[in-house]
Amino acid sequence: MKCPTCGTIETKVIDSRMAEDGDAVRRRRECPECQTRFTTYERSEERRSLRVIKKDGRREAFVRDKIVRGILKSCEKLPITYDQIEEIAANVEKQLRREVDGDVPVSLIGEKIMDELKKAHKVAYVRFASVYREFTDIDSFQKEISHLLMDKGSS
Repeated sequence: MKCPTCGTIETKVIDSRMAEDGDAVRRRRECPECQTRFTTYERSEERRSLRVIKKDGRREAFVRDKIVRGILKSCEKLPITYDQIEEIAANVEKQLRREVDGDVPVSLIGEKIMDELKKAHKVAYVRFASVYREFTDIDSFQKEISHLLMDKGSS
């Protein structure tokens, strides 16, 4: 595995463990040249491919890393680990593969992400929702927070 810092091809695995309920292997690696440590995930390739139907009707291949990047943005400076973010992305992907065959609307992906974020961290959820639902004013934020507070009261 290539080192993301210096580009050395030969890196050393220092720890391996199961991740995502056994659907992936998490490997901690270290570069012998620059001593950078980094994590990789090994997953089996899915036979069925998912395609995302964008808002404008275009279709493109499902890319799990886009989910991770979106969640990362909403979790900046919050006490959420990268492993938790990976777990959320894995849960969303599993749900989609279980429920959808082939083409999946981007709206469904966003809803699944918000469901998972709501369970993980309310602030991350509101941040993601503000971009996903295109909040344009403070009233949009207040409505969403009111819904969260009502949900909290009923649970």
